[in-house]
Amino acid sequence: MKFGDRVRALRKAKGWSLRVLAEKVEVGFTYLSRVENERLNFGDYPSDALIHRLADALEADDEELLMLAERVPDRIRKRVLQRPDVFGVLANCDDKMLDKVMGTIGRDATRKRK
Repeated sequence: MKFGDRVRALRKAKGWSLRVLAEKVEVGFTYLSRVENERLNFGDYPSDALIHRLADALEADDEELLMLAERVPDRIRKRVLQRPDVFGVLANCDDKMLDKVMGTIGRDATRKRK
């Protein structure tokens, strides 16, 4: 899913018009329309600050929106820099292997909570 599509879906789930959301995040509704339609100059995404305001207003995961905007959230960036070896290996995995890793991680996390 693209960033603009996700913002639109979240906005519509709230039953808000572009004008309502634009007012809540303090931008013009025409700018927000360009965001949703991925029609910003040179394909740019909004600033991190606006992405955080959108996430707050839409009660969405700001890390998800940041990643859809092709930005790496600080929490993830810090962990990658701490363990580049692990993330280098993960980057070479195909989807089937990543699904297997996620299944294992999920089971381990469940065991630790008990």
